[in-house]
Parts: sequence; C-alpha cells; structure tokens
Amino acid sequence: MIGTLDAKIPSGPLAGKWTNHKDHSRLISPNNRRKFEIIVVGSGLAGGSAAATLGELGYRVKCFCYQDSPRRAHSIAAQGGINAAKNYQNDGDSVYRLFHDTIKGGDFRSREANVYRLAEVSGNIIDQCVAQGVPFAREYSGLLANRSFGGAQVSRTFYARGQTGQQLLLGCYQALCRQITAGTVQMFPQTEMLDLVIVDGHAKGIITRSLRSGKIEKHAADAIVLATGGYGNVFYLSTNARGCNVTATYRAFKKGALFANPCFTQIHPTCIPVSGEHQSKLTLMSESLRNDGRVWVPKRKEDCGKPPNEIPENERDYYLERKYPSYGNLAPRDISSRAAKEVCDEGRGIGPGGRGVYLDFADAIKRLGENTIRERYGNLFEVYEKITGEDAYKLPMRIYPAVHYTMGGLWVDYDLMSNVPGLFVIGEANFSDHGANRLGASALMQGLADGYFILPYTLPNYLAGQIGKRLSADSPEFQSAEGEVRARVKKLLDVDGKCSLDSIHRELGLLLWDKCGMARNAKGLREALQKIPELREKFWSRGRGIRVPGDGEDFNQSLERAGRVADFLEFAELMCADALERDESSGAHFREEHQTPEGEALRDDENHAAVFAWEFQGDNGQIAPPKLHREPLHFETVHLTQRSYK
Repeated sequence: MIGTLDAKIPSGPLAGKWTNHKDHSRLISPNNRRKFEIIVVGSGLAGGSAAATLGELGYRVKCFCYQDSPRRAHSIAAQGGINAAKNYQNDGDSVYRLFHDTIKGGDFRSREANVYRLAEVSGNIIDQCVAQGVPFAREYSGLLANRSFGGAQVSRTFYARGQTGQQLLLGCYQALCRQITAGTVQMFPQTEMLDLVIVDGHAKGIITRSLRSGKIEKHAADAIVLATGGYGNVFYLSTNARGCNVTATYRAFKKGALFANPCFTQIHPTCIPVSGEHQSKLTLMSESLRNDGRVWVPKRKEDCGKPPNEIPENERDYYLERKYPSYGNLAPRDISSRAAKEVCDEGRGIGPGGRGVYLDFADAIKRLGENTIRERYGNLFEVYEKITGEDAYKLPMRIYPAVHYTMGGLWVDYDLMSNVPGLFVIGEANFSDHGANRLGASALMQGLADGYFILPYTLPNYLAGQIGKRLSADSPEFQSAEGEVRARVKKLLDVDGKCSLDSIHRELGLLLWDKCGMARNAKGLREALQKIPELREKFWSRGRGIRVPGDGEDFNQSLERAGRVADFLEFAELMCADALERDESSGAHFREEHQTPEGEALRDDENHAAVFAWEFQGDNGQIAPPKLHREPLHFETVHLTQRSYK
C-alpha cells in the first residue's frame, strides 16, 4: 500500500538544500564499496556517467545496454548543446536565472528543489567535460562559446557545432572504458532488461535477454539504476532512435514503481516534415538553428504553393516574432510547436499536405556571411540536404513539429530513488526536473548531472543499510521472475498471426498523435481509451494478430520489437488516462478546453499543481484502471504566474 508520497526534500533555504543534504548523507567507506554490486541499465549520458563514476568510487558495477556499444546510445543524437549557468557572456545569467527559466519553461509543474540543484551543478558538468577533452566551440579568444536557446534571454548553451551529444557521449564513454579496463565495470552490450526482481519490497535484480543469442539470464545486485531514456516511440514516428522503448520503466511500473506525469510529451518545433508512409522515424533539426533562422509562412493561403523566393517580404508572416516579440523565434518548444500547428490549420502551411513552415537563414547569411553559418551549423545543413535534396543556404528549410522528448517517467524522490526501495531512476527515465515542457539543451544537463554529481552522493543513503543483504540469483524470487519472462516470450511467439508489427504500431501512433498529441480534449482521449484495448486485442489475437517468425533461442529482431510494441500498447492507455485526469493545460499538455483568449495554455493551480503518480493495478495478465497518487508541488521561491513570452 502506497501512502503519502515523500519527496524527502531537505529543509532550509533553497540555495542551501543540496549542500545541506550532502553534508548529512550517509557514507560508505572505500573498503566497503567493493562489497556492493550495482546494476545500471542504460549506457547513454545518464547511465554511462553513473556507471563510470560509481566504478571509479570503487563499487562493482554491471552496465547493460541493448546497443552493440555504449557509443550508440541515443544521447549521441542530441545536437544543439548543453545548458550551464557560467555567465561567460556576461549577459546577466546566474544559477537563479537558469533555475527560474527551467521552472517557468516547465509551466510550474516541477519541483523547486530538484530544479535548483540541477542549475547549481550545471557549471561542474562543463568543467568535467572540458577536462575529458570534449571539443566545445570556442570564441576567437579561446574562451568557450555560448549560444541562445528557446525559453531564455541569455546565452548559456555550450555546444560542439551540431553534434554536442555525440561529443559529450564520447567523453563519457572514455571514462566508462577506463573503468571497464580497471575491472570495476562489467559491460553487457546487446542485452535487454525484460523484468525487475523485487525481494521483500526491495529492487534486488533484473531479468535480461541477450539480443545475440536469445539467452535469458538472472542478475542480482544491491541496487538497480534505470537510465533507459524516454518513451516517445509510443507515437511510432518520433525523433528518437528506432530502438528507444518504454519496456524497462514499464516493467518496473508493473512491479510497483509509480509512473509520474506520463502525458507530458514534448513536441519539438524544428523537425523535417513527414514525407510519406514509408518512414519509420523523423529527423530533428536542432533548436539552435532558431538563433539565426527566422520562422515564417505566407500571409495568404494562395501563396503557399509558390517557391519561397517568389514571396516578397511584406507577404510573409513571421508569426513567432509577431506573437512573442520579447523572445521571437526563441519562444519555448511547446509554444512554438502549437504556433506552427495553428498557422498550418489555418491553411497557410507549406510543402506536401500543407504540414510545414519555413526556417529561413537568408537574413543571417546576409548579416554574418555564409562561412559563419557553416561554422555554427554546417553538419546540420548537410543532414538536411541529404534527406530533402535541398540546399538550405539557398532555400529556407521546411520544418514541422514532431514528438521528441518525454518529461514523464518513473516517480523519484530527492535522492533519485523511486517508491520501490533500491530502484533508482536517472535522466529522461525519471520525471523530476522538466515539468510540463523541457527547455532546449537541458536534457544533456540533467543526464550528466544525475550520473556524475547527484546519484553518487545519494545512492549511499540506501546502500548503507544493505550490507550483506544481497540474495543469490538462484533465489525463488528470481526463479519466479525468470519464469514470467519466459512465459511472455512464448506468448509472443505463439500468437502466430498475420499482422506486421509495424502496422499495429503505426496505427497506435496515429491514434495517439490525433488524440493525445499537440492538442488533447476529453472526447478524443475517451475515444483513445476505448480504441487502445481493441488494438491490444488485435495484437494478441491467436492466429489473426501479430506474426513473430523464428524462435526465442536465437537472434530475433522481430521478437525483441514485438515485446516493445506490446508494452507500448499497454503504456499508451496510461498516457491517455493521465491526460484525461489532468483537467488543465500546462506546457506540452494542451487541453483544448483550457486556454486563454489568446490561445495559450491555461493552468489550474488550485487543483492540479501536483505530480500525478500512477500505481499499476491488475493481476494474472489483466489490466485494471491505474490508481492515482498526487504529490503536491510547493513553491517557496517562485511565484506562480500565467506563463508569458510576449
């Protein structure tokens, strides 16, 4: 029975909470650390940095990833940059301003204490990465360069052209490799977590399947760290890597971990538009492009079919600059995405199907020169040309919003531990820092903050009471969990139907995009909640549902994909239930019933200034409506106001 959710936020002034917490946290001596085994699931920036740091501290770490190498984690795809309150530009930035921008950007739906800590440690991340040799862009003087991102009026984003995530991950990977060589970290690539093992209410292990051999194995540990990223691929089309999935966190949810704010899904405003049904994913164009690119559509519907260079300046609607003069093209992602949808719904969208807007660099090239733009964004322009065949130095890019990041995730307290003792959740897999809308360049910041600078301090608060309590992987609890996994694998193989996995996943994704995408309403959400179980029944229908060729004792990509889609088909229902229950608009969660006269999100702070944390209900394969728990959000420093970027 889950009682009142205790976030364990330290007392005292906001600026001193983290220091006070560290000063009074429990410690584990170096000689005892080697007695503990920690499982880290995921090897991106959050998981890789956590595994490397814990290994360096002397813990014995097992790190699992489904990719063939940690270097292929989805963190590598991040383009634009990483935020930090260094104030190198001397433009008024500070820890408090980064904190406030993040709280406001999330539409006041995140914890003050967590967000302030994130801003507080942000500067340490840059120092760490520079020491690792990450090639951040530099000014002519040699100082690290910064650029602006949406939702901020200062330049605080550190970057390496348009490949920041890749460079940060390589730095993290080097630190991880050092610990692998030292023997403190054991790496398990091409291995997928399929279940969590609970012993006496504590997380004590996982069940995995080798994606190369199909072998199912049991792994015991003193604590489990999930760093498995987000669930954006529930929409089928997203900017996420094809393999990104919800399985690890959803399996933990079904074993008792609370899932918080699952309906908070970020739609990114600058993606290459869909070109046809052949696509299995979408390509992101970094938000950093909005520093120098101007977003516009024709003022008149009849001009939408004309080449952009034939539409004169006075016939163009620079709608972000018009609607949000203080921030212009750097309005936050949720607001910019909805603004693009609005002009396209009016019939002024460009490109196939009228689902696109222009991102134009003509003014910046004229002002700064083409070489400067190449230095800042060259590889992004190359990616765009390879995909579209168009030269963005000569013609504006065509962009449209797409699913990108998920602010929801497993509920965690201030120590990053879930309500299940011993289960820690970091990076995008938890819910804690971004509220209802993540500011650009904050994903990398959170992942590295959690892994390098927060989890290593908070993990001992749990571990100090666990010396000698690790069970053998041969215990009954592990045997039972393994049996459940084998039964689920057999069930997938036994469907023996005729439908392709992609056809059902695409149908689910379109349903969610229409009913729980950029805009939601009660009628549409209820329709989705009625249709999702029908899709599930279609998926599992013996002889008529999905077809998974091969067997479970071998390399079988259809089988691994089937398991992920099966979890999406259950998780989608949780998302829609959360969106229906949250009867307000906040950030990326835009309920059409709740908007200002200007069409902006209208919050209900009296009833919904809370984290919605859901508890799984069901047994014997049956799913029942989940149970809602609320964690009230208390704001001691920030004043709740109507979010405005005008």
